[in-house]
Amino acid sequence: MTREEARKAAEKLVNQMTVEERAGQLRFDAGAVERLGVPAYNWWNEALHGVARGGTATVFPQAIGMAAMFDDEFLEKIAGAISTEARAKYNALSTEGDRDIYHGLTMWSPNVNIFRDPRWGRGHETYGEDPYLTSCMGKAFVRGLQGSGETLKTAACAKHFAVHSGPEAIRHEFNATASGKDMTETYLPAFRALVCEAGVESVMGAYNRTNGEPCCASSTLMKLLRDDWGFEGHFVSDCWAIRDFHENHKVTANPLESVTMALKAGCDLNCGCTYHQIMAAYNKGMISEEDITRSAVRVFTTRFLLGILGDEGSEYDSIPYEVIECKEHQDMAYNAALKSCVLLKNDGLLPLNKEKCGTIAVIGPNANSRHALIGNYHGVPSRYVTALEGIQSITLGTNRVLYSQGCDLYQDSVEELAQADDRIAEAVAVAKRSDTVILVLGLDETLEGEEGDTGNSYKSGDKDDLLLPASQRRLLQKVLEVGKPTAVILMAGSSIDITEAEEKADAILLSWYPGALGGKAVADLIFGKESPSGKLPVTFYRNEALKEMPVFTDYSMTGRTYRYYQGVPLYPFGYGLTYGKCSIKDLSIDDGIAHIKVKNEGETETDEVIELYLHDEDSPYAPPNPVLCGFKRIRLKAKEEGEFSIPVDPDAFTVVDDQGTRIPGSGQWKLFAGFGAPDKRTEELTGCKAVCTLITG
Repeated sequence: MTREEARKAAEKLVNQMTVEERAGQLRFDAGAVERLGVPAYNWWNEALHGVARGGTATVFPQAIGMAAMFDDEFLEKIAGAISTEARAKYNALSTEGDRDIYHGLTMWSPNVNIFRDPRWGRGHETYGEDPYLTSCMGKAFVRGLQGSGETLKTAACAKHFAVHSGPEAIRHEFNATASGKDMTETYLPAFRALVCEAGVESVMGAYNRTNGEPCCASSTLMKLLRDDWGFEGHFVSDCWAIRDFHENHKVTANPLESVTMALKAGCDLNCGCTYHQIMAAYNKGMISEEDITRSAVRVFTTRFLLGILGDEGSEYDSIPYEVIECKEHQDMAYNAALKSCVLLKNDGLLPLNKEKCGTIAVIGPNANSRHALIGNYHGVPSRYVTALEGIQSITLGTNRVLYSQGCDLYQDSVEELAQADDRIAEAVAVAKRSDTVILVLGLDETLEGEEGDTGNSYKSGDKDDLLLPASQRRLLQKVLEVGKPTAVILMAGSSIDITEAEEKADAILLSWYPGALGGKAVADLIFGKESPSGKLPVTFYRNEALKEMPVFTDYSMTGRTYRYYQGVPLYPFGYGLTYGKCSIKDLSIDDGIAHIKVKNEGETETDEVIELYLHDEDSPYAPPNPVLCGFKRIRLKAKEEGEFSIPVDPDAFTVVDDQGTRIPGSGQWKLFAGFGAPDKRTEELTGCKAVCTLITG
């Protein structure tokens, strides 16, 4: 069914409804209109890295981890698997009469906000700090969710529109002020790409105001969306965001004014309770029948496009329940974890040889933690493999594995009645009796996440600093003092200052929140079954960098992210080591296509990611540092050489002026190709310098 056909079907159906029936369809928990054969439908479902909150599902690595794959083609396949499971659930459960929350086909994912500040608790829901990478990964995810059939497989949602990235504690009242340049250059590109290039079916507004206007009723943002970008889908509020208009933002006096403001601006669907007041506003003459009808047609157009109204059905109606957590999807989740892990340091300890590494100590609060596998907005896996379990499986019958929790995730003691650091002596004893130590540290969704969803209530999910919790810092120090060969596994979704591990540990592997089977992937990487190949989609700063950055509430990009940060990071954007030793042998560009020759000079077959960066040499409007403009994941056997072609992002040859207008660049550019950003810190960490060529035009 084409959109035009779906719209006409929606108009015909809506025209048969009373005004009150139409108004009732603009709530996320839309009731049935039995006389017209319209079943109840709950619009709220989540699919950030698997079907979430609706029971059993394959749990893939958290979104920030999937961004670290730098593999949009694979991400599209992953999103396709997620939508297959969503369809399977919908088919099975609706047959049983279950039309509850989290069981529908409108998936409120992906989150394409820019991870501009490392303190933001929800940053691990995003694809990182770079607008181009976020656009590429977001488009892939939308295409995978929505499919390429005659009907939508599921409906994706670009959120949170726009300029939304903390602080969580004040998001319901906060006004994010962003310049025209930062809007066009940083905060809007991913949304524009998802609308104009991927055809995303819905857009969700943010809680906060942007430049004074509530995002769910912003005439500026709605004009961009509908008039400039040609968006034809439906717009949904974030949950209870419209209530914030009168309760927190104070831009309206009461719920009726908030309903009027939102509906007239173009917010079609309300996640929350305020649209219960639509008829009261209508009866007072504050909104018109036309206002209600317009939005009703939009939301019903989506339902017709999904093939869940009318007699036609869809090609996805026969997807069986048995696809949920099937082997194919579990294999994809495992491979995604392999590709997403980032090797931050390796002094030769990894990969471990189980025949030579002797007794292994596995220590740390995340070593045997299921919570640290799954991030937030997750489904319920039927099986978990923690890092400890993955290591035990590989070493069974070969090595003795000793385990100690070491410390609580963030509290001073594990046992309530015990003294502080009640597990550290055990951890030290275990380390002393081992030949190799694997120390698994980090965070989980209770320490970084969304306001209201986390145990970090004093910061509402945001981080106060970039350090590990004090309990873990003490554990790290004591274990390193033992002096055994030590690999640190970091499970976290954001920048963590692990300077002590960088200085004293032998290896550091960042696994993010790697999904339900992530422990198997981590173990396989540690023991060399595969080579790590993930790249950082965010800058890892030293904690002192927070003093140099604008305050958290300042949305200026000055001094933020790899494009504008002038300091020396702990680990740069785009960085990640492998067990191979690839090098760029040649770089040229022709008609916007870069051609790169790469050789793996090492002894290990490996994936790598070719990264292209462009720097405008003369424009005063160009970011101070080279900007990502292309990437490609490749695989090379030991000693193999390959030639690869990568399109260069056309926008990379433009700049954005202070008013927010995109204009041609200076005509003098440097194009860099490498396996990380072309900066001194990357060169220092990798021993490789990016290859550069000049472009004029």
